[in-house]
Amino acid sequence: MNGMMQAKMTPQRLYINIDHVATLRQARRASYPDPIAAARICEAAGADGITVHLREDRRHIQDADVEGLVPVVRTPLNLEMAPTAEMTGIARRLQPHQVTLVPERREEVTTEGGLDLSVEPKRLAVCVTALREAGIRVSLFIDPDPVQIARAVALGVPAIELHTGRYCHNPDQPEHLEALRRASAEAASQGLAVHAGHGLTLENVGPVAAIPECEELNIGHAIVSHAVFVGLDAAVRAMRAAMDRARPR
Repeated sequence: MNGMMQAKMTPQRLYINIDHVATLRQARRASYPDPIAAARICEAAGADGITVHLREDRRHIQDADVEGLVPVVRTPLNLEMAPTAEMTGIARRLQPHQVTLVPERREEVTTEGGLDLSVEPKRLAVCVTALREAGIRVSLFIDPDPVQIARAVALGVPAIELHTGRYCHNPDQPEHLEALRRASAEAASQGLAVHAGHGLTLENVGPVAAIPECEELNIGHAIVSHAVFVGLDAAVRAMRAAMDRARPR
């Protein structure tokens, strides 16, 4: 009971994914808007961390963005990347606080599902080991599947991020939210820190924020989109307020 009460009272972190600030910039191949300036605004508005995804095709965030962010951000920097030799080398050189390993397909618009930890397990283990030896915290972006959770435990990572896309895209199907709840409880019971993200908005974030074992949410597109109308500072604060209203006390 004491453990449950403590879990319910733990504040939930909000990491802001600023990829789509870079998406807007890359639409014109301009020098603005600047993701580094966006990161500063997010931190001033209460973000607990900054997330960027350096994709292999460099469709939004560029190497120079990550290089510029590392010495500037005051909160932890979470680098999302595919588990490739190229990306592992970049992460080891730049030393972000955390790397979240994600799947990538060139033809996808955005990440469509979690990393399948059964695919090329040796390559994945080499990547995790290399990052851990460099002192970088490693998280795995996976579907809320007990088999994937067990594989994450076997890999020895400290954290996972649960893919919330099925819940967000099918809000009228309660089994997807229930899967997130079950997976969060199972992962926490195995000693994993639980994060979540993908497709979360002001309208749907509440039930995920209310999962007591979920320590951190990664949210980007909805916040950047809202910022077009209200400004980035206000958009961050609105998401923070929506999470806090839902969080168990």
